[in-house]
Amino acid sequence: MASPLQMTEMYDNALLGILQHVGNIQDFLQVYFGFLYRKTDFYRLLGAPGDKMGFPPGVAERMVLKTFQLFEKLAESDRERQRGELRRREESRQVPPAGRELEVTAVEETEESEESEERSAQQVEESSPPDAPASSEGSELTAAGGQAAAAVTTSTEVTQEKFQWDPDSYNGAMRENYSWSQDYTDLEVRVFVPKTVVKGRQVRVDLQTGGMQVCVREGAEERTLMEGEFTHKINTETSLWSLEPGSCVVLSLSKTSEVWWNAVLKGEEEIDINQINRERSMATVDEEEHAVLDRLSFDYHQKLQGKPQSHETKVHDMLKKGWEAEGSPFRGQQFDPSMFDIPPSAVQF
Repeated sequence: MASPLQMTEMYDNALLGILQHVGNIQDFLQVYFGFLYRKTDFYRLLGAPGDKMGFPPGVAERMVLKTFQLFEKLAESDRERQRGELRRREESRQVPPAGRELEVTAVEETEESEESEERSAQQVEESSPPDAPASSEGSELTAAGGQAAAAVTTSTEVTQEKFQWDPDSYNGAMRENYSWSQDYTDLEVRVFVPKTVVKGRQVRVDLQTGGMQVCVREGAEERTLMEGEFTHKINTETSLWSLEPGSCVVLSLSKTSEVWWNAVLKGEEEIDINQINRERSMATVDEEEHAVLDRLSFDYHQKLQGKPQSHETKVHDMLKKGWEAEGSPFRGQQFDPSMFDIPPSAVQF
């Protein structure tokens, strides 16, 4: 599977042409989302359980946010790499004092993120009601997590159809300590955390190709919230995680193969993939398939208007050359396409 940068670089010339034409980012985004609105099912909402096109409320919006966060993470990595290079240059100009040991450690969070997290913590404290008495474990799950856990206690009554109407469990399920959803190429796992977990440094996430672990730290104690072996492999280069303070750790996982998962971890309760929406969205269709779909759409509208379809247009162009060729009895006359009956099988695309 190509990396996000490799995948987008293929279209740089076309996108630069659009950007130069419209002149600014805002109009460029309007062109892009206008295309999604007119040519895809991106803005179409599922109206009934039997619908095969569109998304439940909130899913399309989260797809946009997930993509933004992916490239935001890449930008943060670029900035951190640049800072590291500057630090190394400065350190190379300095001679360390005798007996002092230099230790280079990975910078987990920048000063910028520290300030952002402090603000997030303050907002959580200001918007949250007074704390309820501490539980026996010394922590309290968020309302969303508590509701999810309560729902699981009656899991026998919860059907896949109900999961389909919740964006957090679309094509997935709601479990005791997490929810998960998926599309053709990605999964999103939301691991519920205590509301006291509001900073990134309170979370430790280990993502491997074949498994994962999510832990939180409360004081000096570290507690594992979710751990196990994936049912299928993921691409760690394009997978990422983020913290919604006091709510959940969001794992955005890229599949290495385009298959529908019946569970996130091996040994856990599986879903029936025959009951999920296995239709592929236009966003997952490759360039060759897009061309076929565009041609079929063009032919459909041409047929409704009584105009030549793509296979007829292609043959007409070839016939016109023979029509006007030297020695042709039709040379000089207006080309008449009605003289020819061209079946679709006559043309290879």
